Amino acid sequence: MKHLTIIVPDGENNLSSIVGAYKIFTRANEYWKGTGKKGLFTIQLAGLSKEVDFYDGIFTVKPHTHISAITKTDLIIIPSLNHNYEKAVKGNKALIDWIAKQYKDGAAIASICTGAFLLASTGLLDGKSCSTHWAVAENFRIMFPEVNLQTDKLITDENGIYTNGGAYSFLNLMIYLVEKYYDRQTAIFCAKVFQIEIDRDSQSAFTIFTGQKLHGDEVVRKAQAYIESNMDEKISVAHLSAKFAVGRRNFDRRFIKATGNTPVEYAQRVKIEKAKKAFETSRKTINEVMYEVGYSDVKAFREVFRKITGMSPIAYKERYNKEAASA
Repeated sequence: MKHLTIIVPDGENNLSSIVGAYKIFTRANEYWKGTGKKGLFTIQLAGLSKEVDFYDGIFTVKPHTHISAITKTDLIIIPSLNHNYEKAVKGNKALIDWIAKQYKDGAAIASICTGAFLLASTGLLDGKSCSTHWAVAENFRIMFPEVNLQTDKLITDENGIYTNGGAYSFLNLMIYLVEKYYDRQTAIFCAKVFQIEIDRDSQSAFTIFTGQKLHGDEVVRKAQAYIESNMDEKISVAHLSAKFAVGRRNFDRRFIKATGNTPVEYAQRVKIEKAKKAFETSRKTINEVMYEVGYSDVKAFREVFRKITGMSPIAYKERYNKEAASA
């Protein structure tokens, strides 16, 4: 029988991702047994402390065991750390070292939401792809520049390391892992029991783009402000680099280093974020919104909108503005 370790880090982290992972894998085991097979996993919660409080002591989790008692495990699940990821990383050094050792000994590792900060602290994500909550992407890139962060992806799967996007999307990762370790039928059963949409692969539609500003390049910051205040115009990279007296190649390089996007991608994201707000809050038509954000070609607007959100403009409007959609 395989061994599954669900980590309970010290400090306040996310209770729902611990409980959710435990419940889904427990139910998968029960279903597996119901088909005449032996349970696939022994499931244990493990941490550094005998108990960990959540939400100012309203809830308490008592792990089954200390991590030191687990010499070999097959799959480790790291829960979300909420917004306390920097504190959690500092307070769980022994846990980070244990995770790194287990991976080297053959364990697979899955991180949920901001649990990616704990996983990245092991160094195991360097040079690999990773997702996390879109709201913390900028801080993650600053703390772990060697990691290939892809927040548009709901799930990444690379060399026995799995990560997922934000919040309750961890349920999709659990279903993904159930299919990986059990089979498709068990995954479908769990998806139906817990009413989780199966095969979701993007969190783009949920992203709120606020612009990456936590960098020290004043020229890039001014260029960002210019793009944001002139979003109804078609701004070329040549125009921007000339305006700020920086060679085009150097301007491109500095912009990408500071924001993670090319100037063109940044302008697109700013425009599409404004379009999303218009669709959510007004009865404006697709064409009206398109012109407001500086597009004149419907096909081009639709393609960029879909690339960034994973949805067509009309589908987005129907999902987030029922009043306008029913008009």
